Amino acid sequence: MSEKENKTSNFIHNIIDADNETGKYGGEVYTRFPPEPNGYLHIGHAKSICLNFSTAEKYNGKCNLRYDDTNPVKEDEEYIDSIEEDVKWLGFQWDKKLWASDYFDKMYEAALELIKKEKAFVCDLDAEEIREYRGTLKEPGKESPYRKRSKEENLKLFEEMKAGKYSDGEKVLRAKIDMASPNINMRDPVIYRIAHVPHHNTKNKWCIYPMYDFAHPIEDAIEGITHSICTLEFEDHRPLYDWFLAEVGWWQTPPRQIEFARLNISKTVMSKRLLKSLVENGDVEGWDDPRMPTIAGLRRRGYTPAAIRDFCERIGVAKSNSTVDIALLEHCVREDLKKTTETRNVVENPLKVIITNYPEDKTEEMEIENNANVPEMGTRKVTFSKELFVDGEDFAEFPVKKYFRLFPGNEVRFKGAYFITCNDVIKNPDGTIKELHCTYDPATRSGSGFDGRKVKGTIHWVDAKNALKIKIRNYDHLMTEGDDGSKKINPDSLREVTAYAETSVANAMPCERYQFFRHGYYIADKIFTSEKEKVFNRIVDLKSSFKIK
Repeated sequence: MSEKENKTSNFIHNIIDADNETGKYGGEVYTRFPPEPNGYLHIGHAKSICLNFSTAEKYNGKCNLRYDDTNPVKEDEEYIDSIEEDVKWLGFQWDKKLWASDYFDKMYEAALELIKKEKAFVCDLDAEEIREYRGTLKEPGKESPYRKRSKEENLKLFEEMKAGKYSDGEKVLRAKIDMASPNINMRDPVIYRIAHVPHHNTKNKWCIYPMYDFAHPIEDAIEGITHSICTLEFEDHRPLYDWFLAEVGWWQTPPRQIEFARLNISKTVMSKRLLKSLVENGDVEGWDDPRMPTIAGLRRRGYTPAAIRDFCERIGVAKSNSTVDIALLEHCVREDLKKTTETRNVVENPLKVIITNYPEDKTEEMEIENNANVPEMGTRKVTFSKELFVDGEDFAEFPVKKYFRLFPGNEVRFKGAYFITCNDVIKNPDGTIKELHCTYDPATRSGSGFDGRKVKGTIHWVDAKNALKIKIRNYDHLMTEGDDGSKKINPDSLREVTAYAETSVANAMPCERYQFFRHGYYIADKIFTSEKEKVFNRIVDLKSSFKIK
């Protein structure tokens, strides 16, 4: 099965295709992405962003960015800026940037319309009493004693609510539907509440504010949204969505709400509330900590927009909730980076190698390919001399069976250079290894056409004379999962190590990506990388046991 064939079908597009065939919306497709600016967006929001914007693109339609600010609180400019940066970084551009509060006047008129049609009433029950009257999944609710108020009295009371005559919670406006409905959302829901709090957009104009269930369909209808794509928790709210639009009655062809399953990923927290607590408790560096599943965190970690979009397309859209293995997301990242990223030699836990038969004052430049998968990316020159560093994991004094790297008496190829044989292990007084003494075969230079004996092991190296000292931040998953599915913070989610790199890494700019040979893909951290120090975040390791089904 090809990569393209492996991508999942989209039932939402099937619905839109059917609507277009009947000409329901005149062949138009208009979607929206409606975030609440109370935190940073995470990978779950990325799925919604990709779905709404790419759906509009597919049908040559439009997609709005609409902030849900029906709560009368001051929105944080930091969150707004981050949302817009995330959408653009993923490769999308909205048609219009709007606010739910832009429609407060129209929503108020819609509420008046319901009152006039005797489909809404002012209720004096408090929040606790409303809950008690609502009933349960097995028992019907009870009608409010204020449900039979006349249309005239309700209009008067609602106007007084708007004028600020009543205190917070003293009265609410409720829809008049059916207290015996099997769908609890239809049991006379609250559609307006009193809150004497200034609004970031409308200032002190309003002291009554619409509930989301009422505002949502009105906003969609005003904007001309054709398909209102929501996550699955809104499925039970869809009858209410349709009821409001039908009873207000201003739109001949109202929007159609379609629900899809939320994105859940293994070893990942997808709750704004919990993510916010991690930030506030100092468990992470901030919203853009590379361990965070926020889009800002993934961006700083080194994930690419192409990889995230590929991931969202692969998982498709489902009608029931499930959990996606995070290994699939990591696979998508590797698939993108292996085509676009140059390789560099970097050694961790450096072990010095002395080439005893190499001239003291000689230095050679070796031609090494930048990306074995993409010859068009060319080559670079790396110096080779008598003293080198190899990775500590590439030597074993007492090797196990089938160990093909460096050990006493064994010959390996130093990638892009020569065949090297380990002859002696030189130790410190405390028994630790000080250095390895090796010899090289001048006839085996890489690219010379040597066609003699074969070796099974190839290892990388850096020139000890000019090796660049760098800091590497190796990340693991932020959360671990117990046998019962519970999640807790992984105490080993970050491991910082000092490493040595070939000299070309000295030119790395913030956000520049490399593959560190045999270690993984890395990005120069945008905050900590400077001319004086290079700090690299591990994006993802090179291989996974995960298999695409």
